[in-house]
Amino acid sequence: MTTFTRALRRRSARRIAAVGVLAAGSLLLSACSDSDHDMSGMDHGSGKNSATATVEAAGFNDADVTFAQMMIPHHQQAVEMAQLADSRASDAEIKDLAGTIEKAQDPEITTMTGWLKSWGRPTTTDSMPGMDMGGGGMMSDKDMKELKAMKGTEFDKMFAQMMIDHHNGAISMARNEQKAGKDTDAKKMAAGIVTGQSAEVEQFQSILDRL
Repeated sequence: MTTFTRALRRRSARRIAAVGVLAAGSLLLSACSDSDHDMSGMDHGSGKNSATATVEAAGFNDADVTFAQMMIPHHQQAVEMAQLADSRASDAEIKDLAGTIEKAQDPEITTMTGWLKSWGRPTTTDSMPGMDMGGGGMMSDKDMKELKAMKGTEFDKMFAQMMIDHHNGAISMARNEQKAGKDTDAKKMAAGIVTGQSAEVEQFQSILDRL
């Protein structure tokens, strides 16, 4: 086993652990928010305060907001990674996949930004647990610098492994949206992310196996 392969496996293990922490944190945030809404409205007969009633009447909930706020920077980093492949990758399949990722995720960023604006919610947030520490499959600044320094087959291997980790983080967040979200369009996008990125994870793993 090469030093490069061992490094990739260690990175992957850290990412898997971080994804679990982030998913748990996201569920906790959603649960706490729902709990706060219920408790604050207990004395009003309906069991819901006016803010919660307004949100529900609008057809979205806190899980939808969290999904969009977390997925926007996640997609932005995936697009940044994909753009590196054009000048650094040597494998044709890697280049094709990178192009597919960029074409799929760039428009979704615009869509999710539109949702948040229409919901009256900020498009960025500092309250997501673990995102600044590589949570949700996000790459650290160090990871990105390493990837940018690579070319050829070494880039292909690192890109494939990093994108597997990145996709797995997105899939975890999307599944949480499927379970806890309310907005029809957000849940539909989440389902598409689970299906599409799961297939890409398999394709990236197949590439790694042959490189």
